[in-house]
Amino acid sequence: MEPTILLIDLLAAGALLVWGLKQLKSGVLSGLGASLRSLLAAGTRTRFHAALSGLVVTISMQSSTATALIASTFADRGMIRGKMAQAVMLGANLGTALAAVILSMDIHWLASVFVLTGVVAMSRGKTSRGQGMGKAVFGLGIMLLALHMMSGVTEPLRDSVLFANIVAGLAAAPIFALIFAIGLAAAATSSLAAVVFIAFLSQTGQVPPSLVVVFVAGANIGGAIPPVLAAMQEGLAARRLTVANLAVRAFGGIVMSLFAADVVLWSAALDGPLPLGLEVHLLFNLALLLVFLPWVGGLEKLVKRLVPAPESGTGEIGYLDEASLATPALALAGASREALRMGDEVCEMLEVNLDALLHNRAETPDKIARLDDSIDFRLRAIKLFLLRLRKLDLSESETRRCDEILSYAINLEHVGDIVESHLCVAAEKLNERQVSFSPEGLKEIRSIYQETVENLQLAQSVFLSRDPKLAMQLMAAKVEIRKMEQDSSLHHLARIEDRKPEALETSSIHLDILRDLKRINAHLATPAYSVLDEIGALRESRVRRLSKFNGGRSSSRSVGGAASKSAAK
Repeated sequence: MEPTILLIDLLAAGALLVWGLKQLKSGVLSGLGASLRSLLAAGTRTRFHAALSGLVVTISMQSSTATALIASTFADRGMIRGKMAQAVMLGANLGTALAAVILSMDIHWLASVFVLTGVVAMSRGKTSRGQGMGKAVFGLGIMLLALHMMSGVTEPLRDSVLFANIVAGLAAAPIFALIFAIGLAAAATSSLAAVVFIAFLSQTGQVPPSLVVVFVAGANIGGAIPPVLAAMQEGLAARRLTVANLAVRAFGGIVMSLFAADVVLWSAALDGPLPLGLEVHLLFNLALLLVFLPWVGGLEKLVKRLVPAPESGTGEIGYLDEASLATPALALAGASREALRMGDEVCEMLEVNLDALLHNRAETPDKIARLDDSIDFRLRAIKLFLLRLRKLDLSESETRRCDEILSYAINLEHVGDIVESHLCVAAEKLNERQVSFSPEGLKEIRSIYQETVENLQLAQSVFLSRDPKLAMQLMAAKVEIRKMEQDSSLHHLARIEDRKPEALETSSIHLDILRDLKRINAHLATPAYSVLDEIGALRESRVRRLSKFNGGRSSSRSVGGAASKSAAK
C-alpha cells in the first residue's frame, strides 16, 4: 500500500498547488486587474515593450493562461495589434518560467505567514482591492505549502521500485512521455504547475535527464492548449493569437524533444544552480523569445493562413468563456462585453427602424427579426453564464456587478422587443397604408429617435465605466426625452386641430411611436440607477407626501384618484 499512498499524496500536493495558483490568479485580477490590464494595453509601443509588459503581468499573476485571455480579448477588440499581441505572449511564456524559478526558492517557511495574512485580509478587507490582494497572498501561501508537501512526498520515491519501473517505461517511449506531459499541463491549465511538479520528480534521481527535457517540452505545449480552447468562441483575432502561441510552443517543444540529449549536454555545460527541469524550462522560453520576437510580423501572416477569416459572421457568443468562471473578474468582464454587444445590436435595430420610417423599407422586418433573435440568444447565454458564476464564492462587489450585468441585459432585451413588436409594426403600417408623417411630425420623431440612439450610447458608457457624472447625464437625458415626448404630443394635437391631412392619417402611429420611445429610454436609464444608488444620490420616490394635500389621508383610493387626475391632465 505504501507506493499507492505516496502516489495519492503526490497527486494531492499537485492538486493543492493548482488550487493555490488559481486563488493567487483570481486575487491578483480582483485586486490589481484594472491596473494590469492598463499596463498590458499601454505597454505595446514596440515589440520589446510588449514582451516586457507580458512578462511583468504574467509574473504578477503567475499564469500565462490569464495573460493570454486578457491579450486575446484586447486583440479581438482592436486594442492591440496582432504582432504586438504575439510579442506579449512570448514575454508571458518567459514570465511563467521566471515565476517557476521564484517558487523553487526555499521559502516554504513563509507559507504559514502568507496563509494567516491572507485570511485576515480577506475577512477584514473593506474594499475589493484589499480582499483581492488578501486572496492572492493566501493563494501564494497555499502554493508554498503544496511545494513543501511535494518535496516531502518525492523523497521516498528515490527508493520506490514501482516509480522506477514507470519512469523506465516512459524513458523507453519518449513519444508517450511527451503526450503524458502535454495532458498533465492541459489538465492543470498551467504549464507553471506542471513544470514545478516535473522539477520535483527530477530531484528524486530516478528520472533520466533526457526524459526531464521531454517532460518540460510537453508541459510547455500543454500549457498553450487551455487558451486555445477558451478562445474558440471569441473573435477571429483572439483565436489567431492563441493558435500562434500554441504553434510556437509546439515547434519549440518538438525540436527540443528531438534533441533532448544535446539539450542535457548544453545544460550541464552551463552548470547553473537551478534544477534541470527549471533550467531547461527557462532556457526554452528565452530561446523562443529571442528567435520569434524579430519575426512576429511574419508569424502574424502565417497564422492568418492557418486561421482564415470566415465568409460571414454568425453572431457567436464570443466573450462567455467557461474557463474564466474560475476567475470571477475575467468572467464578469466577459459578460459585460457580451451585454455591450447586445447594446450594439439594439442600436442597429433603432437605426434600421428609423430608416424604415423615413424611406418605407420593405425588407426591414426581416432584418429586425434577425437582430432580435440574436439579442434573445445572447440574453439566454448571459443568464446561464451568470447563474453558474453566482454559485461560486463571490465578493459583495462581484455579486453586485453580476446583478447589474443581468439587469442591463434584460432591459436591452425589452428594448429589442419594443422595437420589433411596436416600432417595426408602426413602420409596416405606414408602408401598407401608403401614408407619411407631416414634415413637422417627421422632424420631431427623427429628433427623438436620434436622441434615443445617443442615450443608448451614453448608457453603454455608464454601464462600462460606472461614472457618476455620466450617470447623472443619462438621468437628465431621460427627463429631456419625456419633455420632448410631451411637446411633440401637444404639437401633433395642434396639427390635428388645424385639420392637417398627414397628421390625421398618422395620428395613432405618431402617438404610439412617442410612447414606445419614452418606454425605451426608461429601460436605457437602468445603468444610471445602480451607479447613483450606490453613492446615495437617489430618493426612494419622486411622489410627495399627500398628507399636506388631503388632510393626512393617504388611502389607496386617494392616491389612485390623484394619479388619475394627473394622468388626465
